[in-house]
Amino acid sequence: MDFTRGRFAPSPSGRMHLGNLFSALLAWLSVRAVGGTLVLRVEDLDPVRCQPAHAWQLMEDLEWLGLTWDEGGGVPSYWQSNRGARYAAAFETLRAKGLVYPCFCTRLQRLNEAPHGHEISSACPCAALTDQEVAEHAARRPPGWRVRVPSRSISFFDGCQGAYTQDLARDCGDFPIRRWDGAWAYQLAVVVDDGAMGITQVVRGRDLLSSTPRQLWLYEALGLTPPEFYHVPLLLAPDGRRLAKRDADLDMGVLRRRYTPEALLGLLAKLSGQQETAAPVSAAELAGRFTWTAVPREDIVVTQDLLA
Repeated sequence: MDFTRGRFAPSPSGRMHLGNLFSALLAWLSVRAVGGTLVLRVEDLDPVRCQPAHAWQLMEDLEWLGLTWDEGGGVPSYWQSNRGARYAAAFETLRAKGLVYPCFCTRLQRLNEAPHGHEISSACPCAALTDQEVAEHAARRPPGWRVRVPSRSISFFDGCQGAYTQDLARDCGDFPIRRWDGAWAYQLAVVVDDGAMGITQVVRGRDLLSSTPRQLWLYEALGLTPPEFYHVPLLLAPDGRRLAKRDADLDMGVLRRRYTPEALLGLLAKLSGQQETAAPVSAAELAGRFTWTAVPREDIVVTQDLLA
């Protein structure tokens, strides 16, 4: 029996699109190929953008494709909106170590928990505020919270992208872990959850590659064991932009009208290098011959001829 514990952790902010499915399939195949355990976690940190109806829809879409899971899914304790006490405990651990400070920057007040578009803030002026200045600012508006990173390089080997190194202070800077309105940030929540759930393997899009060093540092600061990482290529529209939920690019509503589950998996298998053509195939068949060595490293442009 293999002890690999992987996860797929979608954000229910809309219908999944082809790019989401690409990552989901690779996460599923990587676990199933070795007989491991797959966890489905619902990352619904944003109470405005993330809706329960979207979560139930994405679960139904995954089941339609045959991408089933062993833990989580509809179980409430696997939804991040129900895990605030764990994040609060981790926050207090970091605060006891003197690693967090209140931030009153306007940008942080608007910052979404998602990791994309992170603001580099190594020289955040709030890091130097006195207790009196903090009290004066807090009287006008509640603060967000940042974690104070050291001047240190973090290196790791990614199973898909290879060696990667980042200087935390220079390339990342002090980053948010809690928003002014109390919402927990992605970077903290994902580390706490993967640690608590015993995740040993994380497969996700390469847009999150630069988030990994700061997460590895958080694992260390919180006394948690980090997983192995595999950052897979993104699927791009012909104009070079990343497929996104907000644009309804090839979302599951469109895909389910156009393809059978086997035909859609065949397309994804071709894009991920698991077969030369887009011939229809089942998820179980793909798991029996899955190999990471065939997965491309660079982003993939999805043109109309690929979809034909």
